[in-house]
Amino acid sequence: MIERAPKSVFLFLSAISVLAAWRPLREAFSLAIHDEEYTHLLLILPIVAALIWLEWRSQGSLPAPGLRLGLFLMTISLLVAGFTRWGVRPLPDERLAGNMLALVAWWVGCFVLCFGTRISRSLLFPLGFLLLLVPLPRFLVNEIVTGLQRGSAFAAHCLFSLTGVPVEQDGILLSIPDLTVEVAKECSSIRSSSLLLVTTMLLAQLFLRTPWRKWLLIFLAIPVSLFKNGLRIFTIAMLATRVDESYLTGRLHHQGGVVFFAIGLGVIFLVLWILHRGERGSLSKPITNAPGS
Repeated sequence: MIERAPKSVFLFLSAISVLAAWRPLREAFSLAIHDEEYTHLLLILPIVAALIWLEWRSQGSLPAPGLRLGLFLMTISLLVAGFTRWGVRPLPDERLAGNMLALVAWWVGCFVLCFGTRISRSLLFPLGFLLLLVPLPRFLVNEIVTGLQRGSAFAAHCLFSLTGVPVEQDGILLSIPDLTVEVAKECSSIRSSSLLLVTTMLLAQLFLRTPWRKWLLIFLAIPVSLFKNGLRIFTIAMLATRVDESYLTGRLHHQGGVVFFAIGLGVIFLVLWILHRGERGSLSKPITNAPGS
């Protein structure tokens, strides 16, 4: 059955999982719509579907069921779901994370079961990318936000120092002449930071070939994100102290995130261009034999 119609079997098993996990799916997407810290969840499924479709066209091998690994992953999925429901009494956000992890494991297991390990290995990135569909529990998100606050404060401190503005930092508090700025939770820009990271991962997969260049670009998304946050704090503070205090409560403060996201994305594109150019140069170098070989 699987060998004759792998796509039909995969769609059937996936449909069963959607029906069984309809409530966690609804909660996850509702969370993404109403909480900016989880907005990136809305991008994961379309990106995965597009990546699989693009990679599928270049597949030369025929599907061959991967029974052992596929059934193993599906069993892990059932165990995670059962443990989440009956094994412990987690908080609602932890229960949602466990249920979504079980769902992702089921989808990956179904894919391996129906299409085999060879095709699954070639699609390892989009299948692994599905893990980003699992919403992190609140305690982990809070830790990430705290890290972004401190990192953004440090980046802004560096910009003030580089421009000769006297500045003192106390945790997430920055003091410059005539102004003390607190890098609040909203200033951490976790939504734009997560979107920048997801976008960088996608660009690295699409335009780079060598693994170390991919990982380098993805890693650089973190300091670039902190830089754009620090630049936003620096810009608003300088405009407020040098031009008009209304910049502290104006449109640039509340709606200017897209401007600094574009700046961060521009930096990522610049690094991507440099890495891609270096990659093309290394691949185009002729192979020469050493004298006397």
